[in-house]
Amino acid sequence: MQAVDQGLDFHLLNDFQRDFPLCPAPFAALASRLGVGEGTVLRTLETLRREGKVARVGAVFAPKRIGASTLAAMAVPLDKLSAVAEVVSRFPEVNHNYEREHQYNLWFVVTAGSEGRLQAALGAIEQAAGWPLLRLPLLQEYHIDLGFPLDGRAEKPTADGNVRRQAFVPPHALDEQERRLVIALQEGLPLFIRPFSVLASRIGCDEGEVLERIRRWCAEGIIKRFGVIVRHHELGYTANAMLVQDVPDEEIDEIGERLAGVAGVTLCYQRPRVLPQWRYNLFCMIHGQARSEVAARIAELRARLNLGNYAHAVLFSLTRFKQGGARYA
Repeated sequence: MQAVDQGLDFHLLNDFQRDFPLCPAPFAALASRLGVGEGTVLRTLETLRREGKVARVGAVFAPKRIGASTLAAMAVPLDKLSAVAEVVSRFPEVNHNYEREHQYNLWFVVTAGSEGRLQAALGAIEQAAGWPLLRLPLLQEYHIDLGFPLDGRAEKPTADGNVRRQAFVPPHALDEQERRLVIALQEGLPLFIRPFSVLASRIGCDEGEVLERIRRWCAEGIIKRFGVIVRHHELGYTANAMLVQDVPDEEIDEIGERLAGVAGVTLCYQRPRVLPQWRYNLFCMIHGQARSEVAARIAELRARLNLGNYAHAVLFSLTRFKQGGARYA
């Protein structure tokens, strides 16, 4: 990865992926902390967005807290893969769509406003694509973040470095105004002086209500983080692999929590086996700057955590067909 200049670009990309100021003039607050003008912050963020390094500034909603989502996969002949991927990517419910090295070579995330709409979308995708679809909904979260520190420090959610399993919380039922706010937040904050005022005018309430609702969602864990959402590939994290393992059900929580605590693991969660097609139930993602680095990290963590007795597969990402934010409405 090319070294990021530790100037304004670096600090905006690295320091504000979370803990973004939730106040009427957040870009002025950033400017004050960085010692520059508010206009400079706005222009720099707009430039980073145009360059593809920033996807948006805004909310990352927690899985299963609003709406419904699932990971899905298809086994597609290589000569048909690009055409099938294009069909899948056309669906607005699909926000990530990747080719990976495996018999199941097309992997995508599908998100919708409700479980019924999710199942309808999955059925429509399967019919349009013409290939059977493997459905792998989230069962248990151990660590989901996808922040990418550019200073080499891998952050974990707790001060002592131990990642603790998230207790199940029932999905939050949205009222009409909340639904409109989710729709507005899907696009990210407008890069204006008073962005929350702009959102408030779009959904028909006042700025204070918008800020209070976002703060409450952050406190309740409905929003996992609010800040600058970077695009890892454009920042040099061009290699990534999904490590999947077949772990006895009675051991999965202990192993999942240990695995989630390893520096460099960006995602770790339990998904169902779908026998006989799919035997693996513990998933984690590792991102890096080179394939060799990711492969070495996987080998090291499997050795360190004594995971050699568990069947596993490593699915490196090959082609990024689509990458965007989840759309719940």
